[in-house]
Amino acid sequence: MKTIFAPVPAIRPAVFRLGAHWRRPAWLRLLHDSYPLLTWVGWLHVAVVAGAVILWPLDHRTVTDLNVWIKPLKFGASGVLYLWTLGWLLADLPASTQANVRHISRLAGITMAGEIILICMQAARGTTSHFNLSSPFNGAVFATMGVLIMVNTAAIVWALRLTFRYRPAGSEAWVWGIRLGLGLFLVGSLVGGAMSSRTAHTVGAADGGAGLPLLGWSTRAGDLRTAHFLGLHALQALPLAGWLLERTAPRLRTGLQTGAMCLIALGYAGAMGWLYWQAIGGLPLLARP
Repeated sequence: MKTIFAPVPAIRPAVFRLGAHWRRPAWLRLLHDSYPLLTWVGWLHVAVVAGAVILWPLDHRTVTDLNVWIKPLKFGASGVLYLWTLGWLLADLPASTQANVRHISRLAGITMAGEIILICMQAARGTTSHFNLSSPFNGAVFATMGVLIMVNTAAIVWALRLTFRYRPAGSEAWVWGIRLGLGLFLVGSLVGGAMSSRTAHTVGAADGGAGLPLLGWSTRAGDLRTAHFLGLHALQALPLAGWLLERTAPRLRTGLQTGAMCLIALGYAGAMGWLYWQAIGGLPLLARP
């Protein structure tokens, strides 16, 4: 387990051996050994991405003016990034916490597996998965997804508490990158809750219509998905910022590392807030005539 992960600066290079046997990258082997369910659910998301790429040019049906397989593609890519990042970060917690961490990883794996399966099912049916109350069945699917996401969010709250109670291994910048990344991830989740309460992600127009390529974010009205996206990916951005800070300024004092990471997180949160209020005001991220 990840006392092996502790030396953060030596970020674990991928190890490939060409020839008769293929060897998984070292970081992925360690994830498999530590959190097998979470890692296999990540592979499920990789399979969804591959399947969506294959089906996209073959299936010409659309939902909210986008091909039906674009949403599974986006959620599959986002899901594997989330799951494997979460496992990687939590493995830096002390060995004494790993029983709790394994519970967190299982909750994340089960809830994310349920969500992506429901998203793919609704795509195959040619309808939306989120905010769909058009029939009792579709409403039940949306409600089930809401419960899954609430459980997953509770697991992240649990994880955040552990990172403050038990210091993860690594430099101060790395540790605060983990803590602040988890915290801003939860803020991004609150934006998702705001979308659910509105049963829509577009402000000032109906969902669908003109949007950015692939992402689909509205270019005619406000779109809460911009702030939601930035918040969720704080889980990658803030630890990465901490790692880069430690690499570029290894002799920076502990207190200065903490202060620098707090300033970075404050700027990141400010960008999230700006995107949210812009969307609430009905203004698109990038307007098109």
